[in-house]
Amino acid sequence: MEHNTSPLPAGTKVDEYIIDSVLGGGGFSIVYNAHLEAEPEQTVIIKEFMPKKLAKRVNNTEVVSLDPSAPESYNKGRKLFFQEASTLATLKHPNIVDVTNFFQTNGTAYMVMKDEKGVNLQDYIHKYKGNLSEKLLRKVFPQLLSGVKLLHDRNLLHLDIKPSNIHLRQGGRPLLLDFGAVREKMKTRLYDARIVATSGFAPIEQITERGYMGTWTDIYAIGATMRSCIEGKPPPAASKRMDNDPMKPAVEAFKKKYSPTLLQAIDWAMEPDQRLRPQTCDELLDMLEDLPDIEETSSFLDRLSFSSLWKKAK
Repeated sequence: MEHNTSPLPAGTKVDEYIIDSVLGGGGFSIVYNAHLEAEPEQTVIIKEFMPKKLAKRVNNTEVVSLDPSAPESYNKGRKLFFQEASTLATLKHPNIVDVTNFFQTNGTAYMVMKDEKGVNLQDYIHKYKGNLSEKLLRKVFPQLLSGVKLLHDRNLLHLDIKPSNIHLRQGGRPLLLDFGAVREKMKTRLYDARIVATSGFAPIEQITERGYMGTWTDIYAIGATMRSCIEGKPPPAASKRMDNDPMKPAVEAFKKKYSPTLLQAIDWAMEPDQRLRPQTCDELLDMLEDLPDIEETSSFLDRLSFSSLWKKAK
């Protein structure tokens, strides 16, 4: 039997905010455009916990467990969502999404984020079928690594870095999104069934029971994201790379269009053996920041103005 998981109607008041429209969402949440009731010109993004397989909406606003006799799974998910919001609220960095408020009402939890116009990196990759310029990669990924370094310094791992979780603002300034998979650095090899793993971006230690995850796990995902920017698709799943790796090294596959050092950085970050990867963000940052200057090219992507993309996204 179908159950109601529809978004909140426009005009609904949630705490001190008014819902304007639905921006997007997935299986666990709905994202809205909204504004402050007292200051209509101040717009925000609101993310509502709404797990479609665990909950339903009643009376247009309230969210309740789909199984009232066994609400444990829903309540646990809501608690983790609230913990994600509280963690993000303490992570103030120019390249990490800025959570300005979080609260519980309507039987569920919400997080409020600063509204920053831009484009999703996955959409950008899809639009141009990869082939993003070296100039863009050099601009975006050192900034992204700086944000991830803050996470690691706080003893946290993101564990779901991928193009769809990266937002590009005017001038190519990235924002790392979606911290629902964040975990503390693991002290043992004990498997955690809650770990999220996106095929192509998760390394082998993230998808095996004896895997030992650490800062190097996020670094693999950053390398895979960089390669996706070039190739236009996710790399092969880590499980397929352990024996007879089908993935051609970037230094060979893309040598006609990108500098050797940039491609070496990607290959280093994507080493299947975690011991051979950069162990910290600083190691990869040093390599990217030491890249020699490149000449401006006449390609369309190198001339592309981010301000025009920003205006289209407003």
